[in-house]
Amino acid sequence: MGGPAEFGASKVQTNGRGPNVNHATTAPGPPVATVRPSTSIPSRIVTLVAVLVPPLGVLSAIGVLWGVAVRPVDLVMLVVLYVATGLGITVGYHRLFSHKSFKTTPAIRGLFAVLGSMTIQGPVTQWVTDHRKHHALSDREGDPHSPHGHRDGLFGGLRGFLHAHMGWLITTKGMERGRRYGRDLYDDPVVRRIDRLYMLWVVLSLGVPFAVGYAVDPTLRGGLTGLVWGGLVRIFLFHHMTWSVNSICHTFGRRPFATDDESRNNWIIALPTFGEGWHNNHHAFPGSAIHGLGRRQVDMSWWTIRLLERLGLAWDVKVPAAERIARRAGAQATPST
Repeated sequence: MGGPAEFGASKVQTNGRGPNVNHATTAPGPPVATVRPSTSIPSRIVTLVAVLVPPLGVLSAIGVLWGVAVRPVDLVMLVVLYVATGLGITVGYHRLFSHKSFKTTPAIRGLFAVLGSMTIQGPVTQWVTDHRKHHALSDREGDPHSPHGHRDGLFGGLRGFLHAHMGWLITTKGMERGRRYGRDLYDDPVVRRIDRLYMLWVVLSLGVPFAVGYAVDPTLRGGLTGLVWGGLVRIFLFHHMTWSVNSICHTFGRRPFATDDESRNNWIIALPTFGEGWHNNHHAFPGSAIHGLGRRQVDMSWWTIRLLERLGLAWDVKVPAAERIARRAGAQATPST
């Protein structure tokens, strides 16, 4: 894959100023955390269901289905839906809606919003406002899922790691779902319409693999097998890969760019998250459509955006200029761990 230098001259260039979000999406002045005691009870219930049910699917796959040949259609559904819905998060929720790193048609915006919703990580507005707050306060007080600042020592570090990975889902998730970090989203009719139908996309996320499994083997067992592999196992895997960006990529990895946080590049996480694991790169250039800035840094999300651009379905694609990357890389960066 070619690096950004070969495209930089023809793209809108980012300023590369630390881990801030696009200023057009936030209110002026320094970010201030909203004072609330905790995530709402309904949000906790929905989150707990989304977190606890997929592992049951994994257990059933290991236990109930142990020794039973898995049908090819189940594995195909697992891979296809993992990639499709995963790109809904990485390309849609993250690079398109959170950072506005490119523009596209209303139909493509709607498609990515639906696919992202099918990961069951929350509606667009909730996911994006949480993420924008993370960038505004990255690894400082108010960051909804930083692994740092949770007491010193081994147990403090472990507590922070678990908070960043999953704990924040029932304590701080969704607490910034307001116009401060999401004014543009609430003014977007496509996003509002898809958010209102969020539970439909959740049902679709589980119903499609059940229907396909049943079509191949028209029995209850056939449908449930499809549901387990194409639905629950797929959701379980992508959830933990996404959460690993919050926990692992703020704790372990390389820091080629000096940023005001602990973001790190981790190739192990980058592969199953379609380039999101190049997290230090992302925090150094938050508005960039490409996260894999090196030639060996695989970034499937960028390939998707690049394909859309070549098809005329994406434009104003933001990529940092090669000189900007070199200048940032030349700054003093912390050693890798």
